This record gives sequence, structure tokens and C-alpha cells, in this order.
Amino acid sequence: MAISFKVNGGPVSVDAPQDTPLLWVIREQLKLTGTKFGCGAGLCGACVVHIDGKSAFSCQTQVSNVAGKQVTTIEGLSPDSSHPVQKAWLAERVPQCGYCQSGQIMGAADLLTRNPHPTRAEIITHMSGHLCRCGTYLRIMRAIERASRES
Repeated sequence: MAISFKVNGGPVSVDAPQDTPLLWVIREQLKLTGTKFGCGAGLCGACVVHIDGKSAFSCQTQVSNVAGKQVTTIEGLSPDSSHPVQKAWLAERVPQCGYCQSGQIMGAADLLTRNPHPTRAEIITHMSGHLCRCGTYLRIMRAIERASRES
């Protein structure tokens, strides 16, 4: 059964079982590999995308649940990496291995859309569902604070 929705502003129609995780449709059918598989259980944040402007774990979202909706992946956040969070990420030298970065950036962008000037406590609370094996949490915090100041 074909399921139609928008990805990064463009229409797509995919043929997949309704219970297929959105993550696999994004990566395998649409070939947008910036969204990562981490745990498969919605616990690490590597797979975070925006659905109608809000963060969602794509590993836990059935593709049938996005019919008619707008999905934004890391590739669609900014066509030239000029989003304030992306710029702050580089300025603060956040990436180490980089595996969690797309989910972290999507989570941070969602936070700043809803709360342009969060407190440190609000950042910690919002980002608590994002794990970084390399432990760059202090740099992540600084990048979000920088993006908040500079946007």
C-alpha cells in the first residue's frame, strides 16, 4: 500500500507495510542516510527527525502514522548547513565520532523553535533523550546556548 507524505519539503510516496518504522523508509527507500539507527527502542535519540515540526523517534514511528504529514530529516534542516544549531555545532567543535550528531542537532533545533532562549536546566531536560557515547555533552550544551544567543 502506497503511503504519501512530504520529506524535506518534497512529496514522496512509498510502498511499505504500514508498520514499517519510518527510520527504515527514510534510510533504505529514500536513501537519506543522515538519520541514524542507534538502539531501535527510542532511547538514544540517533534517529530523531521532525514530524510536522516536532521531534520524533523515527525508529518508533510507523510509516503509516506520517501519511499526509511533513517529515524533516537532518538533510532538510538547512540546505547549506546554515541553521544556527549547525553553525554553533561547528563553532563549539561538538562532533567527535559524529554518529549521534544528526539526532542531537534535530533535537536542539526543535527545542530552540519552541523555546528560543532556554535555561541550562531546560536544555538538559529537553536533550536528556539523546545519548552521546563520546561524552561531548558539555560541548553540546555550549552549542545550544550559542545558537540561542546568535539566532
